[in-house]
Amino acid sequence: MLQFNRTNRTLRGYGMHPVLGYLLGFAAFILLSTYLFHQTTYGGPVLLLLALGILAKMAATGRTEFLRLVFGDRKGRLIRLLENLMISLPFLVVLLYQGAYAATLLLIAGSGAMAGLRLKGRPNFTLPTPFYRKPFEFTVGFRNTWYLLLPAYILTAIAVSVQNLNLGLLAMLLVWGISMTYYLRPEPAYFVWSYAVRPSGFIFEKMKTATVFAAGLVLPVVASLLLFFPQHPEMTLFIAFFGFVFLWTIILAKYAAYPDEMGLPEGVLIALSIYFLPLLLVMIPFFYFKSIKNLNLLLK
Repeated sequence: MLQFNRTNRTLRGYGMHPVLGYLLGFAAFILLSTYLFHQTTYGGPVLLLLALGILAKMAATGRTEFLRLVFGDRKGRLIRLLENLMISLPFLVVLLYQGAYAATLLLIAGSGAMAGLRLKGRPNFTLPTPFYRKPFEFTVGFRNTWYLLLPAYILTAIAVSVQNLNLGLLAMLLVWGISMTYYLRPEPAYFVWSYAVRPSGFIFEKMKTATVFAAGLVLPVVASLLLFFPQHPEMTLFIAFFGFVFLWTIILAKYAAYPDEMGLPEGVLIALSIYFLPLLLVMIPFFYFKSIKNLNLLLK
């Protein structure tokens, strides 16, 4: 219930009613999953791995110990089981509809097994990243989403093995989408103030860092598609280029709303730009000048 309430507050913070947010999220998941099954015969294993990765992440955050301390072993385990089943439900619906019965049974079994995991505490191991020189968006984001990036790279390998370019493009879109989530939340004001540069320099530095680090994440997918689908390089390069453009737009929109989180107005403008790309010629300058105005309060 606590996690549910936190999610509701986050959706309201974006200016969206929670019910609408859940419906849109579920609809997007159904569409992407259906597309995955239509493009490859590996849809069941990919969804199973993605679901188990999310469940493992939930079990590794220390919440298990908190629930046991508050509710006791038996009730805490029951709450964990219900949480796992709620998270697994969208995956189970798609797997059942697509006839992936083996993956469905494995996911149900995995949900139950992970509810009984007993974590002794946080591990001392810290996942190394290549992004440590430029904190903090990619460093934190990568450590929180590596288990989502893995299926994207697996999809790329599958796309190459079955010679399906569309599946590879979907994998690239997944990497871009994950990278963009790293810039959704605003950092504390002192993180911005510590840069001690003019607002334009701050924005440039953020966009340069995002470009270099995002290129590192998306390069394996782009290189694979260009190498194994040389007859259609235009689509690969098109999505790669506009991935960078929308990443820059997200960064500008973040600081256009700063110090608040991006809300519904920014989200609607970005969605319209995705639907009609020429709008970016208006949206990017609009977000840029609004960002400069907001950052002038902290940077001179």
